[in-house]
Amino acid sequence: MCHHCVTDSVKRRMLSRRDFLGAALAAAAAVALASTAQAPAALAAGAAKVEDLTHELHHDFPTYFGEPGITVTPKFIWAEHKFNLNTIALNEHTGTHMDAPLHFSADGQSVNEIPVGSLVVPLAVVDIREKAAQNPDAQVTPDDLAAWQAAHGDFPEGCCVAMLSGWSEKVSGDGFRNADSAGVMHFPGFHVEAAKMLLEQTSAVGMAVDTLSLDHGPSGDFATHYAWLPTNRWGIECLANLERLPATGATLIVGAPKVRGGTGGPARIFALV
Repeated sequence: MCHHCVTDSVKRRMLSRRDFLGAALAAAAAVALASTAQAPAALAAGAAKVEDLTHELHHDFPTYFGEPGITVTPKFIWAEHKFNLNTIALNEHTGTHMDAPLHFSADGQSVNEIPVGSLVVPLAVVDIREKAAQNPDAQVTPDDLAAWQAAHGDFPEGCCVAMLSGWSEKVSGDGFRNADSAGVMHFPGFHVEAAKMLLEQTSAVGMAVDTLSLDHGPSGDFATHYAWLPTNRWGIECLANLERLPATGATLIVGAPKVRGGTGGPARIFALV
């Protein structure tokens, strides 16, 4: 075969291969674009907005033990290395975060073992702001849960039940921990009997609060933690913006960390409404 013929043959094969690859990449891009366009499936199904339920995490964010829960140390900086990278020292239970079952049990699920299907769930918001404004030690009780059911029907299957106490408004000051002169904190939480009612009468998989703990501030025995978490149900603490959500109808999405053996961790949590 002449040199010219060989050259033309190679060109045709290259063009043919290029066309094939181009078509394949175009098809892949179309699939990716379609996937991206459908990304929030709940939005496509009729949800109108996304609400961020996560506080910004920083060194001075209030913590249960009163000590900084996160320290961010620059390891590489743009001016010197032309890229940025931080080293983070972290208490797992800092900021808006998840409590995995392992947090209060000997052998419960660690945060990486929680089934992903349990992290996208219906949300039920129980509003106790009125009594929390009168009593910082207010708790969600079985009566509050019964009142919610009377107004909205049964709790949705596999839902998360969240307490709205209004406490997130205090996150920038000492009022979030609200410790007295003896160091005892005062903020709302779930009563253990409410936790037991959810365990016995509903299929709820999660419990959430807008305060530092599932138990109210003065608790010395963590009764709600011990009743709830060892059943391989999870908790969320320090939620933000619950007041922007309806009592029922929102979908909660928990971006839980997937740290092997973790007892919890800061999470990006949001709701589709």
